[in-house]
Amino acid sequence: MDSRSHTHVTAALRLCLHALLAGLLALVVVRAVGEGAADTAAVVAVTLLTAALYAAGAVRSSSVQPEDSVQPKDSARPGTSVQPGTRAGAWWLGGLWVLWAALLVLSPDALWVAFPLYFLQLHFLPMRWALPAVVVTAAAAITSFVVHRQEIEPGAFIGPLIGAAVAVATVLGYDALFRESERRRELIVELVATRADLAEAERTAGTLAERERLAREIHDTLAQGLSSIQLLLRAAERSLPENAPATPHVRAAREAAQANLAEARSFVRALTPPDLEHGSLAAALERLCARTTAPELAVRFAVSGTPVELPTPYEVALLRTAQSALANTVRHAEARRAEITLSFMDTSVALDVVDDGRGFDPSGAPVPERGTGGDGGFGLPAMRARAGSLGGALSVESAPGQGTAVALTLPLPDTEAERAA
Repeated sequence: MDSRSHTHVTAALRLCLHALLAGLLALVVVRAVGEGAADTAAVVAVTLLTAALYAAGAVRSSSVQPEDSVQPKDSARPGTSVQPGTRAGAWWLGGLWVLWAALLVLSPDALWVAFPLYFLQLHFLPMRWALPAVVVTAAAAITSFVVHRQEIEPGAFIGPLIGAAVAVATVLGYDALFRESERRRELIVELVATRADLAEAERTAGTLAERERLAREIHDTLAQGLSSIQLLLRAAERSLPENAPATPHVRAAREAAQANLAEARSFVRALTPPDLEHGSLAAALERLCARTTAPELAVRFAVSGTPVELPTPYEVALLRTAQSALANTVRHAEARRAEITLSFMDTSVALDVVDDGRGFDPSGAPVPERGTGGDGGFGLPAMRARAGSLGGALSVESAPGQGTAVALTLPLPDTEAERAA
């Protein structure tokens, strides 16, 4: 049996099978001695041989560790003795059956031993061989009853056949329960791994969001302030006479401001999302789709139009919106397909994230998302704020059972004006 099936239940089933076989063999001996039949000695001898062979197999199986042997998939059934699916196991089972057949010839009471034999055959043999073996064993038991009693009764057929049916139903039911338990165990392992991946993705997204916030704050406050200080000191330096006592101090202050401005800009570049440091926005979005994993979810990426170079804030906004929308798809949508499309138009650039998930009512209660007080992350308000800061717009189209479409549209900047500035 597979090591994972070695539970208290299977151990109890093996003990019950041991006790059942021992009790039935003891019944054969007691009945033979009590009736004083002429072949009593032969019955006792064959019974003892059968018990000794069974015990030897049971001891050998208990000495083998589950992980030391490789077993067939259908061997996870209640049973005992030497390992199923091996040559030794086949010989052992065959020897038991021969001794039982000999005992059938000597005593009619031996037919009850057929019931534990059913379980052993179903345990040791593949199902395509186990079922014929069970039929043969039941036929032998019925034949023994008819030969010894010299009469044909319905009970002679009903008893062995019902026993065989119960054994087959028990084993098949145990197999079904075991397979279902294995599927549940695998599902739990997969869910735990997925939860760990989602937690890691949330931590990564939180780290990247904080890095971006710091970069934006430094760029908008510290760097701009240092730039203004540098310009003012440069103007002051030009307005002072060349030999004025304050000129060296003003020059030193200007150079210090220039050096600190360079450090601030370097720091801002270091805080840029790493996905944008190793290629274009399209490449970053394609990598995002490739590394997004969820059960039964396929994510595709497409580019429409002719790509143009975008300012870093535009690329960051588009990438962050895609990450946020895709994270919500993984966490809440239960979708099978999702598609990210980056479209370059004459005067604008658009990002569309569409899934075929369960959807929601945008005008109703919002789905818990990160950044909105729930247990999620970058929510729709954060996406709208990001779009608004760049003069763009965010639209959400969704309905229960009809999927969700998130579209971010940003106007393309006036590159000529930027160059002039």
